[in-house]
Amino acid sequence: MVGRVEKYLLDRINCEGAIHITLIDPEKVTPEVAALISTDSEALGSSAIMIGGTTVVSQSMLNDTVKHVKEAVSIPVILFPNNITAISEYADAIWFMSLLNSADPYFISGAQVLAAPLIRKIGLEAIPLGYVIVGEGGSVGVVGKACPIPYNKPELAVAHALAAEFLGMRFVYLEAGSGASRPVPPRMIKMVKEAISIKLIVGGGIRNGLQAKEAAKSGADIIVTGTIVEGRSREDIRNKLNEVIIGIKEGVKARSEEV
Repeated sequence: MVGRVEKYLLDRINCEGAIHITLIDPEKVTPEVAALISTDSEALGSSAIMIGGTTVVSQSMLNDTVKHVKEAVSIPVILFPNNITAISEYADAIWFMSLLNSADPYFISGAQVLAAPLIRKIGLEAIPLGYVIVGEGGSVGVVGKACPIPYNKPELAVAHALAAEFLGMRFVYLEAGSGASRPVPPRMIKMVKEAISIKLIVGGGIRNGLQAKEAAKSGADIIVTGTIVEGRSREDIRNKLNEVIIGIKEGVKARSEEV
């Protein structure tokens, strides 16, 4: 059953062609800074805020961040969990993720089995997501014991995305890893998008408007950026977010012109 937050995301995608989501790591910014970043993100056109990181272990830190962000914005706050410790009752929804190319069954279904009763108990909206690590993979690839898909093997990304769809997941996420030296290649995005009927999320390594434009033009429905809001002044964060969001809009326009 499609919940309120998922319906909202789908409506925004259908209306705008592709949308932006800001990812905030609660271990890299204070709750107060997270609230400021979220406020600016919403003002500039981000559709939601994701909260999570590769090594989140502090429940109180996570809860404080979620509460501060919730008080600051009207757009949804979605958890992006690295493990069962990254669940907060104060969020609007959670990406119920399966790391499809992990070598460890725990990250494919084990953590999900442990988390499901808690998610039901606290009433979080669970959005089913197939998570696929590509390229360098970054810290998440190491922690999740993933076998990253090489950038030059887009057919393997297609196979994983199709598996996600056939398993009943309604979103698939191609992740290059936080701070990756290069984002998911446009050719891989295009091939995956053409093969599936579910929504495609792309993240990792997107640092500028041109990269965001290429991802949107190639077919990404949601583009996630996180590193660009870390370790910068507020003005620099605003400028970078604005650049990326404008790039997404330009990519959607270029995509429609090709049809």
